Amino acid sequence: MQLQVQTLVKSDLASVWQCWITPEHIVHWNAASDDWHTTRSTQDVRLGGRFLSRMEAKDGSMGFDFEGTFTKVVEHQCLEYVMDNGRCVTVLFEPVAGGIKVTETFDAEDEHPPEMQQQGWQAILDNFAHYVEHQRR
Repeated sequence: MQLQVQTLVKSDLASVWQCWITPEHIVHWNAASDDWHTTRSTQDVRLGGRFLSRMEAKDGSMGFDFEGTFTKVVEHQCLEYVMDNGRCVTVLFEPVAGGIKVTETFDAEDEHPPEMQQQGWQAILDNFAHYVEHQRR
């Protein structure tokens, strides 16, 4: 089963792309709730390049590595990757009236209900939009 989330980021394409692929930005927006955070991130944004984001509960009770390999990179347009658990993700960046529409399509996992997964991914995407829109330029 594939799920999809999307948001409109009221910013320019170059800023949206940079905030999405740069570890120094990722650690500020990559969390689904205020009690989680990304403590470190690495990105090798190229075909076959690896990425990793270490996500942890702020109280230190749990954490996990979100990691995988880029299978397609079209600068300012599309990223595709496969996570180490075999699930695939596509991220599209589309200029539209008012900003950039970011759409993520991802393979659902079997551990959590689809609605919960969609809500979590949407929350992260909403955090991303908020972060980009409030960057000092």
